[in-house]
Amino acid sequence: MEAIFAAAIVLAFIALGELVSIWSKARVPSLLVAMLGIFIFAKIGIVPDSVVDDSMLVQVYTILVAPLLFHMGTLIPLRVMLKQWRSVIIAVSGMIAAVLLIFVVVAPLFGFATFVAGSGPLAGGIVATGLTTEGLTAHGAASSIIVLPALVLMLQSLPSMPLTNFLLRRYATKLRDSGELHQLAAAHQEDEAEAATKKKLVTLPHFLVENQLFMLFLILVGGSLATLIAIPTHIPSSIVALILGIVATAIGVSPDKAMERSNSFGIAMAGVIAIVMAPLVSASVQDVINAFLPTVTILIVGGLGIIGGGYIATKLLKWKGPLGMSVALTAMYGFPADFLLTNEVARSIARDDDEKEALLNVMLPPMLVGGFTSVSAGSVVIASVLVSLL
Repeated sequence: MEAIFAAAIVLAFIALGELVSIWSKARVPSLLVAMLGIFIFAKIGIVPDSVVDDSMLVQVYTILVAPLLFHMGTLIPLRVMLKQWRSVIIAVSGMIAAVLLIFVVVAPLFGFATFVAGSGPLAGGIVATGLTTEGLTAHGAASSIIVLPALVLMLQSLPSMPLTNFLLRRYATKLRDSGELHQLAAAHQEDEAEAATKKKLVTLPHFLVENQLFMLFLILVGGSLATLIAIPTHIPSSIVALILGIVATAIGVSPDKAMERSNSFGIAMAGVIAIVMAPLVSASVQDVINAFLPTVTILIVGGLGIIGGGYIATKLLKWKGPLGMSVALTAMYGFPADFLLTNEVARSIARDDDEKEALLNVMLPPMLVGGFTSVSAGSVVIASVLVSLL
């Protein structure tokens, strides 16, 4: 099939997933719709099994995966991460508990490769799933195992998002009715105003920051440098790229959201989704059936690990229970679901626009930092390390 036709077909399913997610207010995961739809259409013969490979989007992933991870390091300012240190600890605690529990339960039952295949996607998000899928394919894993990360990614948000909605609503209602809300929001605005007055070590000219081609060059340099450093150090380039993005943003060499400024984020994410879709589309129905029991086991065991680890960390840090548990659960869906869920709760609980803004000022930073920690920093490290052990 011509690459342009194949790419249009793949993007059609991705776009359909996004539309359903928007319509359902993120209750129906976009990736579930996209990947399940293309799998069904491939199995009944409407689209060829080779549609993802023919689209050339996998090659896009190969080029842009390191720049994408550099970009992820630019998403959350270091000062925000440091102020939200409790969110970081809670998210990491949930991920570590989940991985350990999956190792104890799943590895003896289904094998070490199955443990690796499920841990990265569950503890992180789509980027970790892409890294895991790529690693499993490179190591020649069985097709029933290679398809497992996609299944975990498709299904993990179904139980976690309604639970997060319930917990955030409980926390927001208590804040609204206790009178504590506006005090916390005022403190947040004061911190933001103070941060705006501080200068960074390097200040890029505005005309460069707004230049899309220069921003694309910048993130490609970051990805290339990460790949170059990874060769002699044997540190996965994904981890190096993430660290370089954080450092570059902290000192001012790169602006925040660098890839979005270059208008290349959409095509990069399409490449990531393609690398996850590819084994699912080419897998047989029997492969999916064989992977179903391990997938359900990983979701149950890993979900319990995230909840348990997050709960213990929340209690030890003496933080608000519902908010802490919500932060831990971001590992199972990440961005943009953490943003959409928080906005939905703030809109439904607030009695006016001022209360909505105040709720967002209080809840959104820890939720975004928790999601960033789990689906980027933490998950990339976990996925990269586990794949290297295969």
